[in-house]
Amino acid sequence: MTRAKMKKTVDRSIATHGFARFMFYFVQLTWGLPVNLVGGAVFLFLKLFKHYRSESFCNAFITYIPWNQGGLSLGLFIFMADGREEKWTRNTKIHEYGHTIQCMLLGVFYFLVVGIPSAVWCNCFENYRRKNNVSYYKLYCESWANRWGTKWSGLKQYGIK
Repeated sequence: MTRAKMKKTVDRSIATHGFARFMFYFVQLTWGLPVNLVGGAVFLFLKLFKHYRSESFCNAFITYIPWNQGGLSLGLFIFMADGREEKWTRNTKIHEYGHTIQCMLLGVFYFLVVGIPSAVWCNCFENYRRKNNVSYYKLYCESWANRWGTKWSGLKQYGIK
């Protein structure tokens, strides 16, 4: 498995400057506070004790960790598998950023509307999806994350079914 070459991404997200950026963080840290507290605690633990690399992406913070899973978004904090190919890394960043935007809308209801259904779909229905040739992105919150991730980041995903 080759490690993805991490090119510096141009930040084309909608809320990158001024008042829009302020509001992005304000909403995340008020309405989305419960999700961001969990994400922030995991981020600090991984940064302080494990020293995994991190980067900023469209006002969110991505930490790359050595696991075989895809990604996990907890508000402003995104955790992704390290060492994957560039196309996968780009698509996953955009997808997980879509979950970050969902957190802004849903706030305290994020875990109920997105987090739990997504975790169950990912971890309990893998055999069903494989057997019936069903895309991971068929679930409402996953396709929604792709749409919003591309819209709000200003970047395109490639090869997503």
